[in-house]
Amino acid sequence: MPHEPQPQAPDELDAEAVRTWSSLALAALGRAREDIDAINVYPVADADTGTNLYLTAESADRGLAEAFPGVTDGTGTTSLAEAVRAWAHGALVGARGNSGTILAQLLRGVADVLGAEQPERSDPAEHGGTGGRGTGGLLARALTRAAEEAYAAVAHPVEGTMLTVAGAAARAGEAAGAAAGTAVEVARAAYDGARAALAETPGQLAALSRAGVVDAGGCGLVVVFGALWQALSGQEPAAEPVRGRAVPVPQPQDPCAQEEDGPAYEVIYLLEATEAAVGELRERLDGLGDSLVVVGGDGLWNVHVHVDDPGAAVEAGVVAGRPYRIRITHFGDERRRARGERAQRAVVAVVPGEGLAGLCGEAGATTVLVRPGELPAAAELLDAVRRAHAREVVLLPGGAELRAAAAAAAEQARADGVRVAVIPTRSAVQGLAALAVHDPEGSFDEDVVAMTAAAGATRYGELAVAERQSFTSAGICQAGDVLGLIDGDVAVIGSGLTETAEAVLDRMLGSGGELVTLVLGPEVPDAVAERLEAYVQHGHLAVDTVTYRGGRYSAPLLIGVE
Repeated sequence: MPHEPQPQAPDELDAEAVRTWSSLALAALGRAREDIDAINVYPVADADTGTNLYLTAESADRGLAEAFPGVTDGTGTTSLAEAVRAWAHGALVGARGNSGTILAQLLRGVADVLGAEQPERSDPAEHGGTGGRGTGGLLARALTRAAEEAYAAVAHPVEGTMLTVAGAAARAGEAAGAAAGTAVEVARAAYDGARAALAETPGQLAALSRAGVVDAGGCGLVVVFGALWQALSGQEPAAEPVRGRAVPVPQPQDPCAQEEDGPAYEVIYLLEATEAAVGELRERLDGLGDSLVVVGGDGLWNVHVHVDDPGAAVEAGVVAGRPYRIRITHFGDERRRARGERAQRAVVAVVPGEGLAGLCGEAGATTVLVRPGELPAAAELLDAVRRAHAREVVLLPGGAELRAAAAAAAEQARADGVRVAVIPTRSAVQGLAALAVHDPEGSFDEDVVAMTAAAGATRYGELAVAERQSFTSAGICQAGDVLGLIDGDVAVIGSGLTETAEAVLDRMLGSGGELVTLVLGPEVPDAVAERLEAYVQHGHLAVDTVTYRGGRYSAPLLIGVE
């Protein structure tokens, strides 16, 4: 159940005020979402800024709700520090797009101050409201920190964007706080400063001037500051139409056409890494693309970048730490959405490794990453189907254990008007085979039949290491043994990876085959692939071999035989 905003005591800056601010901001962004989407032209004209801000605010509000009531301050109520930290964390893990990532860092900046300091309590009669000078100064410092951290998170800050609006709001709030203003007065000053800065953005950024619109991200930020003032004052900001065109800005006729030298993909992922590793990651990603924003701290980061090589961006994250919740979006799909259009057909693939996610992303698929022991739920698969933004979607679950979740996601998507077919792939190599014959220009039924046939004609094998002694279909294995599985059943028990793989290949190729696909895990050396390729060529001259790197979270070795 969404939280119902509660009337606040005058100027009260506490956990309930944060909760009310969150609820009001989410509701207001929901109302403004379509208008904000319609004016988005920078950095990419893709009509998603309002949606990204709303989804980020929704994740932040959900994080706050889950922690409420959380750690108490000794009086039986949730502390201000606990509330703002939960709010900022929710935004961080659910940040969407460039604008949502910056919003997450703004909330983190607010949390860094409000989560570390306590409002100075003073006589309401002396300062015109509960908390008076203490809460006003505290809020002003929080807004200043938020703007500073947002600027620092963007590799190459550009004026005329939501960063400009955040900076102007902070300066206005700081001036009000310096004049002994209450929290309400600081919030009002920040809101007015943001509105004034937003009106000036077309004169600061040529893309906005040409389109005749204000900055979309800045527009959303004004909504957030209006919600802050409303949460503290109880007064609702006057409804303001979005300044600019009320319809999407005209886009190129070719939906896949890029801006001048613009990257083709947006890559977003969460990353567990040290601050030092993230510093090196920033430099590496900055050389790969643009619109780089890295936000977070304390070991958890949200990475956003626009690149032509999504696989390289993901691999950079693997080098830095542990990336997950990887999202790769092709801007051709976003530009179709900007014109109010859906792609005719898309593929959603569930994959067990970052390298495979990048590989499938380059093939045009929307990917869902699986980590060991953490199978995606139906809601996550449904989100991927919706992100694909197509009238027809082919879903490749990649494992028998995901069939129920895939079926549930498909049923819900059909209720939304999307035509969905679930191809019962039981391994990532079957998904690769299906993607190889995918024909987005053919009829949906023919495409599904061809992809299903390709997946079904691919035998799949996997090598794993036994964790304990157990009975298998090939006999008793001991902890540390290498298990060779074929079509889901243990067929070979060996002591070495290469030798076991050769035995599995012999069995799989015994009934024929034209192509062997090898997907190597992160710890498997290239020499293993070279030896297996030579082994196949020596025993089966007519069989070709292709090798890929599965990346982190993939099995030691996946084998496909077509």
